[in-house]
Amino acid sequence: MSEVAPVKVAVIFYSATGNVTALARQLATAAEKAGAEVKLLRVAELAPQAAIDSNPAWAENVKAIADIPVATPEDVEWADAVIFGSPTRFGNVASQLKQFLDTLGGLWFQGKLAGKVYSGFAAASGKHGGNESTILALYNTVHHFGGIVVAPGYANEALFANASPYGVSHWNGNDIDETTFAAATAQAERVVATAAALNIGRAALAA
Repeated sequence: MSEVAPVKVAVIFYSATGNVTALARQLATAAEKAGAEVKLLRVAELAPQAAIDSNPAWAENVKAIADIPVATPEDVEWADAVIFGSPTRFGNVASQLKQFLDTLGGLWFQGKLAGKVYSGFAAASGKHGGNESTILALYNTVHHFGGIVVAPGYANEALFANASPYGVSHWNGNDIDETTFAAATAQAERVVATAAALNIGRAALAA
């Protein structure tokens, strides 16, 4: 059997005030340490500049992520696994990420989104701010893709401590704690391991 190439992971996120950005960076770093080839990507901002400028944390985050490339459909096609991140918006995916997902119709129609691994993460300003419903709403789209959802569950101690089985999440405006970062690392490792196993299996079938 020929050698299987490293897993390709795209971490694609939208973040307003920076919490999702921090989680995305942690997931990308962890996936890379797990042996994956990683792209950290943001989706385009749709909000008017006046709205951004009205919130100092939002304006600061926009500047902080300016060097991160903007995701394209080609990045999703490239990836073996995609980890999507969003803040909650009334218990749903932010419009900026949803707009990007809606650009993937061409790839979906060609069947190029099927069979990939997908996972999600989120952040909200309040304890019951809709993290779980946001991630589950995201997975509705993945089901239409024909994707393979790899949720963190309670697969190990770090994930159990975060107690967010659908996807790692953060729920307040304070700095993200080490428990959440550890869970993000575990989620990324789970995604990479699953995608790697699928690639090995496909290579074996093709041999």
